[in-house]
Amino acid sequence: QVQFVEFGGGLVQTGGSLRLSCAASRDYVAIGWFHQAPGKGREGVSCLNTRDGRTYYKDSVKGRFTVSRDGAKNTVYLQMNSLRPEDTGVYYCVIRVSSLYYSDVCGGMDYWGKGTLVTVSS
Repeated sequence: QVQFVEFGGGLVQTGGSLRLSCAASRDYVAIGWFHQAPGKGREGVSCLNTRDGRTYYKDSVKGRFTVSRDGAKNTVYLQMNSLRPEDTGVYYCVIRVSSLYYSDVCGGMDYWGKGTLVTVSS
């Protein structure tokens, strides 16, 4: 069982910023965030491979979102700028503990946090 501590969701106006943070209770190879918009499925937004440093950003967030990690605190952050109404939804922190290689940085995630809600008003 993995415990997650997720912070940072909330209500913001279009063009505003939020920073999500996530800490997991065990070591991992990759960590990231999935987004579930209302009435839609979950999709990877941004992920980070801690072994080789590869990062992934969904096309619609490139240039607006930045993923980073504080190794000392074992915490990952998602800085979200220039937020849009379509960014609204639940953001789940995810980790992969398997050391198998995945070309998809967001692939093979093993554990999911409970999620934090982001609402962007127009």
